[in-house]
Amino acid sequence: MATPPGPLGEFLRAQRSRLTPADVGLPDVGARRVDGLRREEVAVLAGVSADYYARLEQGRERTPSAQVVDALCTALRLSPDAREHTFRLAKLAPASQPAPGPVSPDLLQLMDAFPHAAAYVVDPGFQILAANTTAKALLGPSQLAVGAFDFLFVDPAARTYFTHWDHVARAAVSALRLAAGFANPHPAVPPLASRMLAGSPEFAAFWADQTVAGLSLTEKVINHPNVGRITLTYQTLDVREAPGQQLTVATAPAGSPSADALALLGTLEATRTTQP
Repeated sequence: MATPPGPLGEFLRAQRSRLTPADVGLPDVGARRVDGLRREEVAVLAGVSADYYARLEQGRERTPSAQVVDALCTALRLSPDAREHTFRLAKLAPASQPAPGPVSPDLLQLMDAFPHAAAYVVDPGFQILAANTTAKALLGPSQLAVGAFDFLFVDPAARTYFTHWDHVARAAVSALRLAAGFANPHPAVPPLASRMLAGSPEFAAFWADQTVAGLSLTEKVINHPNVGRITLTYQTLDVREAPGQQLTVATAPAGSPSADALALLGTLEATRTTQP
């Protein structure tokens, strides 16, 4: 019975398929049966034997050294996020991801100090742990209750809410794959991925693409049911005092219609929550 390739082998093969000889400065010699570099070409670029690299992709070798993984990442032209993910798949570093605790009072106070921005904190399972007043109005009850992935892939309203749903969904799946790459991922991550794979063909297709990156999508266009179309810029930051938590802040240029709409959302939410 053939050895299954495993996560590392699958990932290496997917990254190899993205590159052409021209991308890495190699001549394109002979017909290619599939897209991308040949295994032998990756081996040459990484300075390992073709047989050893083949064993890595096929799952017959699962304990590469850090030096070999670094060379493969360089050969495959991997981004910093993808490089980190490769090391995790090789069980080299980081070994685990600590489970984050509650959102600190200081961070909650900071979020509330952003009156013209939507600020919220998520855990590694992309559940929303805390949100300021504007973010609560922007996200709405469904996202706050079920989290990003159930809203994106289960709630039909997401296809209207996000003007470019495909881009937002791809970015979210890429971030989840990055979170799943830890040797000991957050307990919420594997079941979330399994549930989405079983329940959403779109998620399964994006997951199979093997793209990895953090929450890097910096602009979203939202059709909000209360204030209409808003274009927002997003910044996502790791919370250093609580590894695993991420703070996202959504803003719009001062004086723009989107900034006015965001301010209106905050006012409407504040009024709603103070009414008896």
